[in-house]
Amino acid sequence: MGKMDKKWVVLCSAAVAAVYAGGFYTTEQDAVKMESAHYEFLNKQTNGQVSNPNKEKTNSLNSETINTPKQQYRDGTYTGMGMNRRGEIQVSVTLKKDKIVDVQISDWGMHYSEEDVVNLPDQVVADQSYNVENVSGATYSTEAFKNAVQDALSQAENS
Repeated sequence: MGKMDKKWVVLCSAAVAAVYAGGFYTTEQDAVKMESAHYEFLNKQTNGQVSNPNKEKTNSLNSETINTPKQQYRDGTYTGMGMNRRGEIQVSVTLKKDKIVDVQISDWGMHYSEEDVVNLPDQVVADQSYNVENVSGATYSTEAFKNAVQDALSQAENS
């Protein structure tokens, strides 16, 4: 096959660029519409607590519209269960003012020793998150532990 004439290269390049530009413009408009619809949905679900960054902003704040933030979690102690093919773990998570103040492994039903994950409750309290680092050699136990803490936190969530 011989070399393509320069005018065909330019014409094909222009056609490809036009297709890309048209696709970008179309998908960008759809993305903005979807984002706006998403914020409208969230606004309905949260009674106006979520604002749409695409809307024009007005500078009309008054003291009646400013609300104190709602706690994410209810205070108390919640039990969560995590399981996988290697067994199950039950934990107790104590929350106070949206802070994880204590985590205890209350029931151990894994095929491996509890000693492998004995430091994970302290790590959850320190990190204030169920998403702790995996323990080498105890991946299944760590995952079950994370799932148990996440289960307890989901029970404590304010609706």
